[in-house]
Amino acid sequence: MRARAPRLLLFSLLTWLSSSWPAGAQARPQPAPDPERPRVHLVATGGTISNQSGGRLTADELIRTIPDVERWARPESEQFANVASSELTLTQWLALAKRLNALLNEDTALAGIVVTCGTDTLEELAYFLNLTVRSDRPVVVVGSMRNPTTVGYEGAANLLEAFRVAAEPASRGRGVLVVLNDEINAARDVTKTDASRLNTFQSRGYGILGVVDADRIVYYRDVIKRHTSKSEFDVSVMTMLPRVDVLLVYQDAPGDLIKSAVDRGALGVVLATAGAGATSGSQTDGISYATGKGVVVALATRTGSGRIAARRRGGEMVATSGRFDFLIAAEDLAPVKARILLMLALAQTHDPVEIQRMFTEY
Repeated sequence: MRARAPRLLLFSLLTWLSSSWPAGAQARPQPAPDPERPRVHLVATGGTISNQSGGRLTADELIRTIPDVERWARPESEQFANVASSELTLTQWLALAKRLNALLNEDTALAGIVVTCGTDTLEELAYFLNLTVRSDRPVVVVGSMRNPTTVGYEGAANLLEAFRVAAEPASRGRGVLVVLNDEINAARDVTKTDASRLNTFQSRGYGILGVVDADRIVYYRDVIKRHTSKSEFDVSVMTMLPRVDVLLVYQDAPGDLIKSAVDRGALGVVLATAGAGATSGSQTDGISYATGKGVVVALATRTGSGRIAARRRGGEMVATSGRFDFLIAAEDLAPVKARILLMLALAQTHDPVEIQRMFTEY
């Protein structure tokens, strides 16, 4: 009996410790913030990064999971939403952009903003903010592929890196940034390329902007296309975004889907074309129907990379010629991002030449 007593005592102690340890991401007490560190504001919208069993982590709880965040920044937080990214509405997108603009305009001492988002549509939200947040200060969109109750949850590490990037002076002027898995990508270029892997976010054909290493943030390239502070899109005057639908080109794809989108109120249609702009012969009538009613049809490529060039006449950029007067080229934008730019463009103009200019510049 004496020999068993120490083992029983140890077993009881381990049992008590395991039962008292909280499940999922561990909230850590943070030391007092250093007044010399840059202030970074977290705006949480939900997503896998907060989706633990039994409920979602709040913005404040997310901050408490970040190891040593006070070494790099003074964190602040607010809860904008707490849903899956695919559940965010366009109305919420507008409200979020307005909120970020207000934070940056009213608080000139704020170093940057971190926005959490589910990864399924993270690239779409990031590009929308890239076109509508009108400030040079960094806005970093972050998420995670694993939830807080999963072994190997990387959300806390991604959040720490996002705060570091937002606090970094070299991040200014680079547009909205997407930070996951130690890498920094431009919102315009990045795409989710795998349903499950941690290295899912990649900028095909262009590469990462930089990396988050243990010692410092390293940038390798810059963003040339117009964005953020140089954007002409002013969401402060917008109450809604016009309907734009995305349709896929495939063998013998029917044109009646295009006609249906137009009849249902779409002011724009993005066609995810084969190759460098090929559509099915059976879609021609639908395209003609749409453009004949003044609906802008943007040709993007479904390939994942490459560019569809804008047509030119006499050296001047034009939307197109002939009967398809509202047919434009989406350049190298992915179809879902072409939709975002077309919505914002149509909120300002229906001139196809002007819209083509926007696709060339953004």
